[in-house]
Parts: sequence; structure tokens; C-alpha cells
Amino acid sequence: MRLDKYLKVSRLIKRRTVATEACSSSKVKLNGKLAKASAEVKPGDVIEIAFGTRPVRVEVLKVSEYAPKDGASEMYRFISEG
Repeated sequence: MRLDKYLKVSRLIKRRTVATEACSSSKVKLNGKLAKASAEVKPGDVIEIAFGTRPVRVEVLKVSEYAPKDGASEMYRFISEG
């Protein structure tokens, strides 16, 4: 699954366009490297998002095309939160 779509489906970022903009402005890293919106996400990957002064690191647990609102948080596990 594309990184921008994963961020939207998992509800880490509210809209896919915002996720795409975050990737293009170097605010998202995938496994320690700056990531493009088209980067492929798979279970075990680590995503780092710079939300202003509050960086967030999560580990991808599963990839799904759709997740209900209450089940979206099961797609990832917080590693650290600023």
C-alpha cells in the first residue's frame, strides 16, 4: 500500500492530500529514510512523522485497504511520541 494512503486509512493523518503534502515536504520518514508518498508500506516498517515540534514514531502492524474508525489504531503501534 502507498504511504500516503496508509497514513489516511490508519488515521495518523486526517486526509490523503495532507499526507501527500507531508511526504513531499520531508516530514515523513520510512525506516529512517525520507519517504515519498508513493513508497510501499508493509508490516514491520517504522514510520516517523514530524508534527511540528512533536515527532511521532509508529511500527506498522498490518496493512488494510479499509479500517473502521475504532479499528484504525490496530494497524500500528506507537514506539515514541513527542
